[in-house]
Formats: sequence, structure tokens, C-alpha cells
Amino acid sequence: MRRSLIIALGIMAIILGVEFLLIESANLYAAADTQPSSFINPAGSPSSNVSVWQPKEWMPWASLAAGTITVLYAFTLPRRWRSGAVA
Repeated sequence: MRRSLIIALGIMAIILGVEFLLIESANLYAAADTQPSSFINPAGSPSSNVSVWQPKEWMPWASLAAGTITVLYAFTLPRRWRSGAVA
């Protein structure tokens, strides 16, 4: 159970790192003032409470590295448990 959870967290970090590599920025809309018509009508004015988030240059590489190390760690867990050295 613990091993599968660690593998899942590592894979999620890898996916997040790949997404950070692919995007330039993300627009975050506040739910209170956003109307559904502003998403459908491209000619309409965008919501006034949009914040733009840009990932730092190091974020994709750090997330990919952390996810890879986590997955590799999870694959070596059964060997550690068999030898009796539980971390």
C-alpha cells in the first residue's frame, strides 16, 4: 500500500513537471465574479479578477527530478524490506 502511494505521488510530480514545461502561463479566475458567458463568448470582456501565474524556470526541472527520484525510490523499497533494513 505504501509503495503504490509513493509511486503515485512520483508519477504525479512527473506529470506536473511536464505540464510546467508545456505551458507559458496559467490564468486563474475567481469563482465569485466569473460568469459562464465570459468563457463562451470570445468577443466579451474578460473577468476583471483574473490572475496570471507563470511557473519559474526551475519549477519543471525540479518537479521532474523529484518525481523521478521518488519513483526510483519506490521501486527499491521491496529490496530494502527483504533485507530487513526498513527506512
